Amino acid sequence: MCKKKIGIVGVTGSVGSQGAEVILANPNKFDVIFISSHQNHQSLLEYKDKLNAKYALLTSQPSSNQQIIDIIYEEQIDVVLFAGSGVNALPLVYNIICCGIDIALANKEAIVTAGSIIMETARQHNINIIPVDSEHSAIFQCLLGHNKDDVHKMILTASGGPFRLRPIDAFDCIHISEALKHPNWSMGSKITIDSATMMNKGLELIEAKYLFDIDSSKLDVIIHPESIVHSYVSFIDGSTVAQMGLPNMKTPIAFALGYPNRIHSSVPTIDLWNESQLTFYKPDLDKFKCLKIAMDILKTDSNALMTAMNAANEQAVFSFLDGQIQFNDIPVVIEQVLDKVKFNNATNIDEAMSNIYESSRLVSSVIRSYT
Repeated sequence: MCKKKIGIVGVTGSVGSQGAEVILANPNKFDVIFISSHQNHQSLLEYKDKLNAKYALLTSQPSSNQQIIDIIYEEQIDVVLFAGSGVNALPLVYNIICCGIDIALANKEAIVTAGSIIMETARQHNINIIPVDSEHSAIFQCLLGHNKDDVHKMILTASGGPFRLRPIDAFDCIHISEALKHPNWSMGSKITIDSATMMNKGLELIEAKYLFDIDSSKLDVIIHPESIVHSYVSFIDGSTVAQMGLPNMKTPIAFALGYPNRIHSSVPTIDLWNESQLTFYKPDLDKFKCLKIAMDILKTDSNALMTAMNAANEQAVFSFLDGQIQFNDIPVVIEQVLDKVKFNNATNIDEAMSNIYESSRLVSSVIRSYT
């Protein structure tokens, strides 16, 4: 069996580094052609040696995106693990898809801001976008062998983050260190804060709409603190199919990299008899206002509003991490930005990038009022 030729965008981040561990656990299955990091040069070189990668690039360099595309064509790469975060990665995600190769995608911003554009481009080039998020990986797996038209509901599970039991009247005194203590998952700081506000689940609902071409009325969220059921799909005949496993990102990464086959992830299989209980309940939308905002935006099918919401949330989270605003200010900033949106929905990548730029400008003006 030939090795898959693979590239990793964002190898030094949380998902990228765990992807590297999965590859190292399967030495006979992958040939790492290129890796990249935005600016962590020393760590990038260390991963180059570990993975025996042919190329190592810094995406902070102006020519890096074109270099990656050139490498993909010249080396005939089979799959790219796109672990780089942030909305500015959208053009690179788009151009990799245009290369006509599969992409294991962990960058949620690309789908949130330009989901219909990205998915239509993937269809035109007949490639697979295999989601790396644990929830979307779960849905992807639950749908295998099933007709999408037979879906009754797609339910994304959420841990509830560190504040699922915290009363709403205590949200005005949340410290950064508290918000960064996720009970189940090891993730980067931005996505950990998104989990604390539950905006992460709102963004994932929008992603699911486009990744699986499903009507928003068939999407919902349920709190599942144990993070054993990663999501589930119910069908019109009354059947429900769930994907389960320990809360470890290596499992969905391994599924995406090995697809359509399964490979070793080094994650142990779950023993259900060791689980004392599995609990589920509805999220409190009064407490988790970011989730409520995202669910309302989901119903509009407006990528202009989705782009503005994503940009507002991203900058608000970083402002919170920098100590410029309070935890409770995050949804307020988002709502203030959404009230100012006057641009139209994007129909191509250039228009999407223009909306991203305009959203960033709006957010900056709102954030300045807090300083």
